[in-house]
Amino acid sequence: MVAVLRNHTIAAMKYLNTALLTLMFFLGLALSGCEQPAEVVPSDTFSLAITNVTAIDGVSGVRTGVTVVLQGDEIVSVEPSAATPPSAAQVIDGSGQFLIPGLWDMHVHVTYEPRLTQQMPELFLDYGITSVRDTGGMLPALLPEIERYRGGDIQAPRIFFSGPLLDGSKVVYDGDDRPEIGISNATPEEARANVQTLVDAGADFIKIYELVSPEVFTALVDAAGQHNLPIASHVPLALLADNAGPQVGTMEHLRNVELACAEDADVLVVERLQTITNPGEVSGYALRSALHAQYRPPALASVDIESARCQAVINSLRNTIQVPTLRLNSIFKYSPLGRDDWREHLGNLPEPVAAEWLQTAEQFFGQGSADALKMSDWSLALVGEMFRAGVPIGAGTDTPIGQAIPGYSLHTELERLVEAGLSPLEALHSATIRPAEFLNLQASFGQIQAGMVGDLVLLAADPSIDITNTRKINAVISRGEVVR
Repeated sequence: MVAVLRNHTIAAMKYLNTALLTLMFFLGLALSGCEQPAEVVPSDTFSLAITNVTAIDGVSGVRTGVTVVLQGDEIVSVEPSAATPPSAAQVIDGSGQFLIPGLWDMHVHVTYEPRLTQQMPELFLDYGITSVRDTGGMLPALLPEIERYRGGDIQAPRIFFSGPLLDGSKVVYDGDDRPEIGISNATPEEARANVQTLVDAGADFIKIYELVSPEVFTALVDAAGQHNLPIASHVPLALLADNAGPQVGTMEHLRNVELACAEDADVLVVERLQTITNPGEVSGYALRSALHAQYRPPALASVDIESARCQAVINSLRNTIQVPTLRLNSIFKYSPLGRDDWREHLGNLPEPVAAEWLQTAEQFFGQGSADALKMSDWSLALVGEMFRAGVPIGAGTDTPIGQAIPGYSLHTELERLVEAGLSPLEALHSATIRPAEFLNLQASFGQIQAGMVGDLVLLAADPSIDITNTRKINAVISRGEVVR
């Protein structure tokens, strides 16, 4: 696309007045110092120009006084602002404002709560979320939503999906005790067949869940590799984080990492495997819950992040993006009711959902058990330690699970990441560059550079100074179009 635009530009320049061309050249040179001036492009080429703005991304850092020009769904230039703004169908004066790449939520479930499903695209865009990664849904319900997001009939974020959770012979989310969003993979053969089904359905990645056996895990990893599908995963209870983690692209929720940090981790994982192999007459949800109840509290009570064992686990994950969902892990310590604006944003949801969520928050959140509070503290400390060790961190919320308001919750997650030790700029990185890296789309997403997609958020205040400024949204550009 860029090459085509360049050819058109060169052809059109032949018809420009020589004097005008010379004037524009020297004017641009004077204003930009040693920078080369922007190419002179025909006035009818541009669809959108944002002038005099401060551009911020996780690669180029902070650039003041630039003009970002879009043609359709592509950024075509990022140059020092000139005295005369480029001619475009729409020009936004970005003076005193801050432009960031469109935000991603790396962990959502768009069909989990049917009462919210229809409204989710609007909510995401309202909060600057221009891309989402759906990490679990049954294909019959999910595929129509994928078509709705991608069909062009509505304004919606870009969506990338995994299909159902790929669980073991028992399924945690089987429609019995929890919504049905998982499927069984009892054997390696069944696992490979399920991956093929997802490939045929157009899945962008796969999601491995907690009750898979080591043999099924290996089969899923191998099958995904054959089709170049990225892998998101919980750490299966029959494996250790330093075994499973290096084989997948993202790990979700920090789930079961504490079990790998235990000094007797190798012994305990054998016990869990035996239970998973011979579960008896129990549901998948009950089985997972029983294993968590048995093994998590002792691990959290005794684990030492600075121990040699835990440091080895952390170092093994330097090439695996962690999506910790800190807002979910710490919900019993930091109730949403403790936020000044949560009730206000709750009002954006359908009234029955808002009323139910408010009642749940008033009854349960902020009153967690000692184990729940320990999990909160452990999660924050672990993310900080991982970050300092060079482990990549991604931003996700698990919305709408745990009363996570779609869109709004991503901003609270960024705040938690900064609390854990990330800088505001690195927190932005987690919601822009990291998701693109997982999907091998970093050549198109996550930066404000020529050739990148036209997904941008215009802010009233600097998020590199204060991460809460990501909520001060003046405009949202999705697919090159101002949608808010």
